[in-house]
Amino acid sequence: MSIPGPMLEPCERDGVRVWRDRALQAEKGVIVAFSERTGGVSESPFDSLNLAAHVGDSPAAVDENRLRLLHALDLSETRGSLVTAEQVHGDAISIVGAGEKGRGAFASRGQGPLLATDALITRVPSVPLLLCFADCVPVVLVAPGPVVAVVHAGWRGALASLPGRAVERLASVSGAEARRIVAYVGPHVRACHYEVNDHVMSQFVNTFGTLARADSGGLDLEATVTASLTDAGVLQCNIARLGTCTAEATDRFFSFRAERGHTGRHSALACILPLAHS
Repeated sequence: MSIPGPMLEPCERDGVRVWRDRALQAEKGVIVAFSERTGGVSESPFDSLNLAAHVGDSPAAVDENRLRLLHALDLSETRGSLVTAEQVHGDAISIVGAGEKGRGAFASRGQGPLLATDALITRVPSVPLLLCFADCVPVVLVAPGPVVAVVHAGWRGALASLPGRAVERLASVSGAEARRIVAYVGPHVRACHYEVNDHVMSQFVNTFGTLARADSGGLDLEATVTASLTDAGVLQCNIARLGTCTAEATDRFFSFRAERGHTGRHSALACILPLAHS
């Protein structure tokens, strides 16, 4: 059975608002979600559902926020198995097995996150993968198996084609052709709010062509991420995009640029449910 075409819809529980694909969960036993910033306990400037442990927020608040997110997704029982990463705006990809369960699950205690990685892949059920964002592009990939990946693509990751490299790695791990992989692109800063210097822009144009430069003159991260995915073999019809600019929607999402560097982080999450199968 093939994976259904991807679609994102808003869902809210106890004030926690997420964007998820319910059809994918029902048909393939995989949860994909992008969180908004409401429904948590963090105080300003991290208000309210900050999920990152490295921004200066209270560790206890971060832990409570993560629990609230998992509860909203009916994943409370996986709390101790959550896996996070030390995101460094690089291009490293880590495979998460049973031995990595719980890495970085808690901000206040326990094992630290996986070091220096910006993409996580797993085939292990009940191990939620969570990466954090505040303008960079969140990408979630799902392959038959199922096998899932969560990718953090800042401009360096996008330039290095990290989303496409994650597709290739996911295809290798799952044994599935890239055309059978579905992709979800979450909220991020859009080109109208993303000016970069001439050196950075020239690197993108050299790599991706003129699509990298938007009509506004800004860097179009979504266009480059999409090109990275399709160049790796993902079909256009298998890519769902939320389309929201984080810099324009700071009431719903965190934005490093719009909030001058002092803010929280929303998330992209993927989790395989028990007994999920192709």
